[in-house]
Amino acid sequence: MSLHTQPREPAPAEKSAALRVPWWTRGDTNAYFGLCFNILVNVLTLTTLSIAVVHIPSRDVLGSVLPALGVALVLGNLYYVLLARRLARREQRTTVTALPYGPSVPHMFIVVFVVMLPIYLASHDPLKAWSAGLAWAFLIGVIVMIGGFVGPYIRRITPRAAMLGTLAGISITFISMRPAAQMWEAAWIALPVLAIILIGFFTDVRLPGNVPVGLVALLVGTAIGWIGGYMSVPDVTKAAHDIAVGLPTLHPHLLFTGLGNLGPLLATAIPLGVYNFTEAMSNVESAAAAGDNYNLRSVLLADGFGAIIGSGFGSPFPPAVYIGHPGWKDAGGRTGYSLASGVTIGVMCLLGLFGVLSTLLPTPAIVPILLYIGLLIGAQAFQAVPKLHAVAVVAALIPNLAEWAVGQIDNALAAAGTTADKVGNAALGQAGVVYDGLKTLGSGGVLAGLVLGAIVTFILDKRFLAAATACAAAAALSWIGLIHAARVAWAAAPTVALGYLLCGVVCLAYARLGGARKAVPAVPEGPTRTTETAAAQPDPVAVEAGRPTQAAEAAPGQSEPVA
Repeated sequence: MSLHTQPREPAPAEKSAALRVPWWTRGDTNAYFGLCFNILVNVLTLTTLSIAVVHIPSRDVLGSVLPALGVALVLGNLYYVLLARRLARREQRTTVTALPYGPSVPHMFIVVFVVMLPIYLASHDPLKAWSAGLAWAFLIGVIVMIGGFVGPYIRRITPRAAMLGTLAGISITFISMRPAAQMWEAAWIALPVLAIILIGFFTDVRLPGNVPVGLVALLVGTAIGWIGGYMSVPDVTKAAHDIAVGLPTLHPHLLFTGLGNLGPLLATAIPLGVYNFTEAMSNVESAAAAGDNYNLRSVLLADGFGAIIGSGFGSPFPPAVYIGHPGWKDAGGRTGYSLASGVTIGVMCLLGLFGVLSTLLPTPAIVPILLYIGLLIGAQAFQAVPKLHAVAVVAALIPNLAEWAVGQIDNALAAAGTTADKVGNAALGQAGVVYDGLKTLGSGGVLAGLVLGAIVTFILDKRFLAAATACAAAAALSWIGLIHAARVAWAAAPTVALGYLLCGVVCLAYARLGGARKAVPAVPEGPTRTTETAAAQPDPVAVEAGRPTQAAEAAPGQSEPVA
């Protein structure tokens, strides 16, 4: 036996344990201010909606709803940080970015205007409306957890263009358009802030001392707002008197009261629960396109659990994985930014500081960060797919645009004291508004965009049998009302279902033609990632399947760990 032994190669588990994943990097500072202000805007919005629209007493909003949300934010962001660190050790790289987590923006407006407000208007009882919102959030959580077991399969068979396209549709409409409108209401505050954000996050130009871009943007916008007289000192003084510490407490009586009248909520909870796990699936795909391939089931189970726990503590606003992972990755965020954001907002929720913050920080100085996310996610949808599939991305966008447009029309008519039914299709048509078509197209917009994007992708790839199958699925979803219908019901949209079936017949007919047998090249002509550049050519098989071909490396110009 030789005395000179070769050094033993560490086992994979030992390598994983040996990797030192930093808790904080310089890039985390940038991403922290961006994500923190993003969540801040959303919590301020849901606070205002709860008090001003549903008329839930401010003491209940500040003392119960926000503390419940605060606990969910801390626990959820901690979970996703640990998930990111585990992924980093498994793939032996320190460039993994944690998934952002916070209150879902579309759900904030849906639970307020579609679920709670009608009940309040009918009963004039804000507590009854609040209990319905809790039951709705609970049911959303259950549906999302169920989606954890079917979502991974759906993700495997759904083209990337369909998932990223429908995500871009949500981002451009529901995430970007309202902030953009708020910006141009006070463009003299918002546009300088937007310039700082765009230069800081989209170019390699750094501020002296590498000062965080998000912090500078907020300070500059706030200074302009105060100097220009946009803000008011008396408002701050008045809000300071409302500060009150709130501890999360269980509200089982409110939740069970709402669950006792669950039937009317199913019409919105089922499609929106499907929407929620569809959006989460698209967000996970967006992160994969940026280089971080998370386990979808782990994400969906956590999102569903967070909604259920939040509803028990009094929050009708389901938290979820946020749109925008590539944006925070591009800003240099790794794992620390997410937990720090959750803890910061969670503490603010517990201390009841949101009333004061809304009077200290001008909204036009905060919302440009949301427009940045919309720009980046919209760009990623086109950059992370083959050029041919850009057509499918646009197709997946359209239902979300229609859903947003219908919401704007309905809100405008409601403000005028009327509805589309009262005005009538003839009058709307004479004004150039194709209301019925928009409403049908946009109902269940996220799922509709996913299906339409998949059909178009399969057609572009000449996979006509797959396209016909997707058409059959779309027909079934239309028939039961999950897409293109105002409610879930049997034979909810029969003419739309027939249209999808006939579309499938056309695809089957084309599958028999000779030209259908010539495969479309699968390798993308353009870049496959928005935030990172692959070091080698992608594997055509992996690209055709729509999955990342290798672990992502650090983007040029991004900072190295400091801790």
